[in-house]
Parts: sequence; structure tokens; C-alpha cells
Amino acid sequence: MSNSADSPGTQSTGSGPGRRPRFRPVRMLTAAVFALAGLLFITSFNTAKGTDIRQDGSLLKLSDLIQQRSRKNKELDESNAALRGSVESLAESDDGSTKAQDRKLTGLEQSAGTQELTGHGLTVTLNDAPPNATAKLPGYPEPQPDYLVIHQQDLQAVVNALWQGGAQGIKVMDQRLISTSAVRCVGNTLILQGRVYSPPYKITAIGDPDKLQQSLAASKAIQTYMVYVNVYGLGWKVTDDGTVTLPGYSGTVDLHYAKPVQ
Repeated sequence: MSNSADSPGTQSTGSGPGRRPRFRPVRMLTAAVFALAGLLFITSFNTAKGTDIRQDGSLLKLSDLIQQRSRKNKELDESNAALRGSVESLAESDDGSTKAQDRKLTGLEQSAGTQELTGHGLTVTLNDAPPNATAKLPGYPEPQPDYLVIHQQDLQAVVNALWQGGAQGIKVMDQRLISTSAVRCVGNTLILQGRVYSPPYKITAIGDPDKLQQSLAASKAIQTYMVYVNVYGLGWKVTDDGTVTLPGYSGTVDLHYAKPVQ
């Protein structure tokens, strides 16, 4: 047991032989810092394996994976459409049906959206506002980031208005909508039937152009959107395309639903 003269933090006088050296916390702290720095250097080297971690191509971003899966889904859709066409051709060659039954089946396929549709087309294009946009009209606040991008409800409002205006068929970007199609947005990207799209978003409908225009103008949700168009510069364009052909839906028509765990 040490006496009071040898206790840490107590100043001693004299330098007689056999006296124990004072404890110096600053030296110990310095040694600990250097030891920790060395440990961090060794750990970083082992993690990077001598390469620049920021340039490591194996560390794919989530957005890269989404784009890869989107391209894969597009290839599978095209392959599925080709196979479906071959099956339908073989079935029509000897299916034992009458001409009346074939006409009925064709009508059902047209209504379901699985066959091409030609008619008078109208296209609505929506786009994000410029990133440096400011309020163009007095009395409105400066924009928040959410004010400057297209949202899911904006796309849904256009699609719903076109259906209400009597659209016979609708295409969003390059895909035909059917009864089970869902327009979903994640961030500022559109996910439609397993594929990812970025703005500008184009929605094309076949129908009476005057009725489609009237339905768009009467939509309360689109009227709200037009405020942001006029104030913050969101993109909005409606064009009369004349005669157009919408592709048939090429994805699976099977319904998928959750099942209880047994």
C-alpha cells in the first residue's frame, strides 16, 4: 500500500532514492491514441484488400440492382409475348371452334387488353419541375422538394380521368394497362408491372379526343396538379396523336395473392 506522497494527483517533494515515479495520464492517453490509429489502419487495409473501397465495382447500389431487374423483366415480357403468340397461332389452326366463337373470343381479348388496339390517340405527358424552380405567382410559398416531382396520385389521376372519359385502352410509357395493373411510384421513379421508369411520363389513351380532354379538365385531382404547374413549373402537355396503335399486354394474366401460413 502506498502512502499519501505516492498517490496519483498528490504532489511530492524531494527526490530520494527508491521513490516510485509519478503516474502521467497524458503519456498513457497519447500511447492509446497511436495504438487505436494503428488498429484502424490495419482494419481498413484488410477490408479494402489494397483497393479503393469507393471504386469497388462489386458494391452495387440498390438503384443499379433495380435497373438490372427492370431490364430482365422487359426481356421476359418480350419472350412471354412471343411464346403466347405462337401458342395462340397453334390453337387457332385446329381448335374446333366456330367463327362466331372466334369473334367472341377476339372481342374478349380486346376488352382485356391482351391484343393490339388501333384508334384515335391522345397523349398526356407529365414531368418534374426544374430543380431550381421558385414560386412564379405571388402569395405562394417557396417550393419544398415534394412540390417539384411527379407523385403516384398525379399519374393515377390522369389514368382515372382517361378511363372516365371513355378510353378504350391506355398505355403508360410502353406498357398496356389491364384491369390488374397498378401504377406505383417509389421516390421519383415509376414502377409498373415489374419495370422501372423515370420522368417524363407519357400516358396514351385511345378514344374520343374531345371527351378525353373534357374528362381531364373536369378532374379535381388534375385541377390541383395544374396549380403546381402554374406556380412551380411541373410539366404538363396534352397532344392529339391522330391514329395510333397500342400494344397488347404481354405479361402474365395469372392472379397472385397471399396465402396463410399452414
